[in-house]
Amino acid sequence: MILQAAAEVFDEVGYAKASIRMIMERAQVTQGGMYFHFKSKQGIAEAVVASQQQFVQLPDGTDGLQRLVDITFHLAGELQTNARFRASVRLAVEQEEFGGGRDATAYVEWAEQFHRQLLAARAQNELRFGVDEQEFATLLMAAYTGVQIFSNISTGRDDLVERVASLWRYFLPALAQDDVINRLRISPPVSLHTVSLPVTEKA
Repeated sequence: MILQAAAEVFDEVGYAKASIRMIMERAQVTQGGMYFHFKSKQGIAEAVVASQQQFVQLPDGTDGLQRLVDITFHLAGELQTNARFRASVRLAVEQEEFGGGRDATAYVEWAEQFHRQLLAARAQNELRFGVDEQEFATLLMAAYTGVQIFSNISTGRDDLVERVASLWRYFLPALAQDDVINRLRISPPVSLHTVSLPVTEKA
């Protein structure tokens, strides 16, 4: 309850403008109840960031390139609708404001998720020769982070799904075998905005 309330407040106003009182009022807990669980606003923020992957349930599917694509669209939808996840992402960017320093754990964990799918893709002969799975996973995580930040600044993430589709349109030719690209579904789940951008044009 407290983490949910804190996430909502951090998502709405950011770390600097959030206060313990705002979180208490949102969670409907007493000061004693709040400090029993968390000793400071910084402690709450760190707990929200540390729980980032727990705030998202990834879609089912067979590991590989298609599931990697599906995960990125799923995360786009979560960033549009899931306050806990959105707050944890915001705080990971703002962490220097609350003494969190430069903890890249949240980013590394997502890179590891992507790496797992790329290893499966390699085992299925979906990747181009010369692609380094770890390096590409880190690059994808960094690019995705930039895409979602820019989308948030420019449209409040309203166009994030379309931007993710565009990212894959340009990344896949460098990553996947041509025959794999032709059979991949580069579009979000039905529950998100329906987008389908061609990856390659057939002659």
